[in-house]
Amino acid sequence: MNVNWEGILPIRGKVIVIEDDPTLQMLLTDIMKEIGAETVAFDTADDALTYLLQANGECPLVIADHGVPGQVQGTEFIQMIKGRWPHIAAILTSGYLIGPETVPADTIYLHKPWSLDDMVVAVAALIQPGLPITKL
Repeated sequence: MNVNWEGILPIRGKVIVIEDDPTLQMLLTDIMKEIGAETVAFDTADDALTYLLQANGECPLVIADHGVPGQVQGTEFIQMIKGRWPHIAAILTSGYLIGPETVPADTIYLHKPWSLDDMVVAVAALIQPGLPITKL
């Protein structure tokens, strides 16, 4: 599947990326940059939560790996932010199989290894609902 990225609208604000694998963190940051978004990357959800509290919830999207080190896992992080800032869109990733009942509401789950196209389509689905990007 190839995706026409030109259909993605500008993303306002910084996207939070939580991924402890340096290669995947860099890849996610590069993908967001490619589609016109700024990112703030963290190795732990704990640090991301501290940042988000200081930023008063100013964030359009979080992409969180479930199995990150620290007190808070990716799934818990998304549940916490959805409770406080329901406007923040979320993508949960994991190399572990996560049952649909565990994935927080209104969250897109991408099992690793996810494809570049799947990530871009997921971002577009959350950031611009009703305006899907075209698949070539």
